[in-house]
Amino acid sequence: MSVYFETLPPGLFDAIGVAGFGLYVLNYTLLTVRRVRSDHIAYFAINGAAASMVLVGLMSSFNLASAMIQIFWIGISAIAIFIRLRRPTQADVLFYANQPGASDPMTGIQISTVPRPVSTSNRWS
Repeated sequence: MSVYFETLPPGLFDAIGVAGFGLYVLNYTLLTVRRVRSDHIAYFAINGAAASMVLVGLMSSFNLASAMIQIFWIGISAIAIFIRLRRPTQADVLFYANQPGASDPMTGIQISTVPRPVSTSNRWS
């Protein structure tokens, strides 16, 4: 397998690394302008992809410290995605809480909802 990588031009690895940098910048920009939230899977997926691309880019000019940072980001992104796929979000809990006879999806405990205010206007008169 390493023989195959040696035949590829080093500029290809650099281009993939630069594209990874671009994903990092895009993700941070999307977070800043509130197009993605830091607790959503998309944020961690983009971060993981960017770190993977930068790690590939390090194959042409290796730097141990940078590689360790990228491996950390890949790992923490994978853990964050796994957690979010296993656990319902707060929005899910609030949605289910508003359903009649709802129970907490994590614990199965019956949720007692606070009654909604009754309108003072009578639309039937």
